Amino acid sequence: MSHLIVLFNLKVGKSRADYEAWARVSDLPSVNSLKSVDSCKILRSNGLMGSGATAPYQYIEVIEVNSTEGLFVDFEGPIMQKISAQFREFADNPIFVVAEALL
Repeated sequence: MSHLIVLFNLKVGKSRADYEAWARVSDLPSVNSLKSVDSCKILRSNGLMGSGATAPYQYIEVIEVNSTEGLFVDFEGPIMQKISAQFREFADNPIFVVAEALL
């Protein structure tokens, strides 16, 4: 199983409340409904452990993928095209990391 990890901050002028409401109602249900996805979670960072410093990213999205090829197909569909466009309205230069579990 592979994972898609998305690291991002909100764009200037976008509110945490608006993003989180959209994520709860639109993003999570849509991504979790994809056949290529086993689960999707969105995490809000609270800071860097032991330092009290602000984390470099406000949000981390972790998507467990059961088919990478299927994920690309799923994201080409009209629903995910709409969700992706809405996500880009909130996220400022997101970073998409592909990873696999070692253990």
